[in-house]
Amino acid sequence: MFNYNHIHFFIFSILFITEVAIALFIHDQFIRPYLGDYLVVFLLYYFTASFVKTKPTYIIIGILLFSYLIEILQYLNIVDYFQIKNKILRIVIGNTFSYEDLIIYTLAGISLYLIKSRCHKK
Repeated sequence: MFNYNHIHFFIFSILFITEVAIALFIHDQFIRPYLGDYLVVFLLYYFTASFVKTKPTYIIIGILLFSYLIEILQYLNIVDYFQIKNKILRIVIGNTFSYEDLIIYTLAGISLYLIKSRCHKK
């Protein structure tokens, strides 16, 4: 079940650098809110797949459930409820619920599933 995959970790690293660059340097109304959320599903997938060897579908479902959970916590305003002061933790959890985020996560999960399905067929 546990297995290090250096190719997946490399892809994760590239996605991580991309996400950090988006967070630090892009302050628009499309790339940061939509592309950033879309890519985070891929980021989490490749991070998990770097260390866990299982069917891609299982990882994708787990990532989507995790993403939905974070969004629900945002809806419940968990950051303010627990008075979380740590800036990094506040950014990771977020504090703005959006139905659009749920749609973006779902689209990313479907895209990832289609990509991984095609890769497995080869």
